[in-house]
Amino acid sequence: MRERGGRSTATLLPVRLAWRQLRHEPRKLLAGVAGVVFAVVLMFMQFGYRDAMFDSAAAVQRQLSGDLFIAHRQSQTLWRMAPFSRRRVLQTLAVPDVAEATYLYVGLGDWKNPWTAKHRAILIFGIDPAIGLLELSGVPEQLDAIKDEDAVLYDAHSHPEFGPVATVMRDGQQLSAEVNHRRLYVRGLFRLGASFTADGNLVTSHENFLRILPERRPSQADLGVIRLRPGANRAAAQAAVARLMPSDVRVLTRDELVRLEHDYWENATGIGFVFTLGALMGFVVGVVIVYQILYTEVANHLAQYATLTAMGHPHRFLLGIVAGAAMILSVLGYVPGFLLSLTLYRLTERVTFLPMIFGVAKPLLVFGLTIVMCFVSGGMALRKLREADPADLF
Repeated sequence: MRERGGRSTATLLPVRLAWRQLRHEPRKLLAGVAGVVFAVVLMFMQFGYRDAMFDSAAAVQRQLSGDLFIAHRQSQTLWRMAPFSRRRVLQTLAVPDVAEATYLYVGLGDWKNPWTAKHRAILIFGIDPAIGLLELSGVPEQLDAIKDEDAVLYDAHSHPEFGPVATVMRDGQQLSAEVNHRRLYVRGLFRLGASFTADGNLVTSHENFLRILPERRPSQADLGVIRLRPGANRAAAQAAVARLMPSDVRVLTRDELVRLEHDYWENATGIGFVFTLGALMGFVVGVVIVYQILYTEVANHLAQYATLTAMGHPHRFLLGIVAGAAMILSVLGYVPGFLLSLTLYRLTERVTFLPMIFGVAKPLLVFGLTIVMCFVSGGMALRKLREADPADLF
């Protein structure tokens, strides 16, 4: 017999039987779906936190207007770079393909909330206003503002505990704040966002950076940034610059600089492993919950499975019923889990100011893991089918 679309009744029958078997006990079905939802949400959130950590940590590196970068060999992360001599940056100008070279200062300062007087760490970037190093939204058009003494740009996406700085600035009011016991004047806003390193950011000039952090040596840079001439071969230029550099620094591409940051959070801190382990635990919990549901369903209907065997249905037909139940549970659990995770992502962004990006790859990954999770559970429950012997009916 054929149904519409060319699908055979024999193909659909195991799925229909699986659905009727599951809905026969609504409470048990609801418990199974809830278990899948829990696993889906846990996997989404753990993957989301991990990706937010990597994205926020490398946000500045992706916005640096350069082709090659110079870093000390002991440097692991942007917020705690090992300084090196600024002369290394100037030496790169000897390479014909190098059009421009500048450097970046990075350091943590102590921000005093102008309204509550509470102190909080803030990340400070020192750049050359004449060159314009950062392509962060709001920075290039306000470079002249940070040329003034003690002038800074404030990250409008910083945590609210720094105070309503962005609101005051948008209202056209003047604002000053104390950082490292020095009075600074906020001249404008830019947009970057919080990270696992700091909840707020400032951009200022090289001179102002050294005024805020007087313990820093002016001759020591944190990161060199090289711009190549149009049409230059980046690989050849990287090799040429590397030959000029002593052994204490290395020359990196943007991808290598981002990878350096990624490796730090993934390996040196172990945070990336923790989030991955959390996702794995969600997967394991889902396997256990779905297995209990499917195993119980098989055990409770063992006589019916034996009857189907006695009627001549092959063992793969019984397998199809269990597989159908696993597929139904995965779909029924994934859809609400997806919607709940989407809501939690938006809520987490508002509370933590971290970039919780859903994207396309992550939903596909979690959906694939959900299906695998349910089929693994079904595979474990299949062992009970071996007891479905027609002889037991007599």
